[in-house]
Amino acid sequence: MVVKNKDKKIRVAVAMSGGVDSSVAAAVLKDKGYDVFGLTMQFSFGVSAVSDARRVADTLGIKHYVIELTQELESLVITDFCKQYLKGRTPNPCVICNEHVKFGVFLEKANELGAEFLATGHYARIIRGQGTPAFGRQGDRGQSTLKKAKDLRKDQSYFLYRLKQEQLKKIIFPLGNLKKEEVRLLAKKYRLPVADKPDSQEACFVPGGDCRAFLKSRVASLIKPGEIVDTKGNVLGGHDGICFYTIGQRQGLKIAWGYPLYVLKINPQENRIVVGKKEEAYAKEFLVGDLNFIVKQRKNKFAAQVKIRYNHTQAPAELLLRKDGAKVKLKTAQFAVTPGQSAVFYHGEVVLGGGVIKEVVD
Repeated sequence: MVVKNKDKKIRVAVAMSGGVDSSVAAAVLKDKGYDVFGLTMQFSFGVSAVSDARRVADTLGIKHYVIELTQELESLVITDFCKQYLKGRTPNPCVICNEHVKFGVFLEKANELGAEFLATGHYARIIRGQGTPAFGRQGDRGQSTLKKAKDLRKDQSYFLYRLKQEQLKKIIFPLGNLKKEEVRLLAKKYRLPVADKPDSQEACFVPGGDCRAFLKSRVASLIKPGEIVDTKGNVLGGHDGICFYTIGQRQGLKIAWGYPLYVLKINPQENRIVVGKKEEAYAKEFLVGDLNFIVKQRKNKFAAQVKIRYNHTQAPAELLLRKDGAKVKLKTAQFAVTPGQSAVFYHGEVVLGGGVIKEVVD
């Protein structure tokens, strides 16, 4: 799980969100003899999370601290979230939050409090110092490798591809080798007060998961109605704002047609949404920018498996690195390749890296 130190207990801060996963992570580490304390990110909208985390810390008999990070979340995540939607893109705020807030500012705060490591309830695994087998060779010794979780149904490695080596060396994922069912049983074993608490599914800062309402509350004056057109430019209807639509969307178009229509393209310059048949929403090639590689790349052209969104089954592809990013050539066309979403590259269970989808190549 983590390097051992026979001379003293290793001091670990556990990012406690008030949920069952992070609570069990804290319990497991304490049970294994680590010097554990709880650390909770507090946002202006997250009072219940702090309350639940504190109750768990009291149950475990560990210290608990609260770090106010509303301003950091606003500047590093939420502002960009709104900007991307206004550009007709579909961002993934959890990816950005993990890179800059949770394993950025928050990790620094944990270190300031004397923690050698920050542990979270993520379902993923970190392998330390064994080299990274990739592309038929042994990787760099001393490097940390990010791998998928044992429970592939809960695997969250997709959201962690932007982490750097210096961050991975200070992180522990205690649940990486556990199944979700095992975590629930451990929560009951440790008699945690959140043992039966449901899992959260949406971005933490979007009330009730209602992205439309959230955007209206933030950038209503910048949202403009426009036209919905077919691939030939014929006007079929109207939209309330491009920020309310995403590639592959079928519902909410309010157009009666002879066959189901899907969003194929969002054009922010013309404030238009292009729709068509489902088969037209498939793509084989696309461009990726803002790359981050966990495993060093020594070739400009290589094969990998690619996930174009979290709940997507990874697909084989060829990657061609360029100065401004990469071109991805999928072996088989995939549905709804969406600008703003992350394309994450895998070699088996190993996360090689990834980037942000820029555009589909016609």
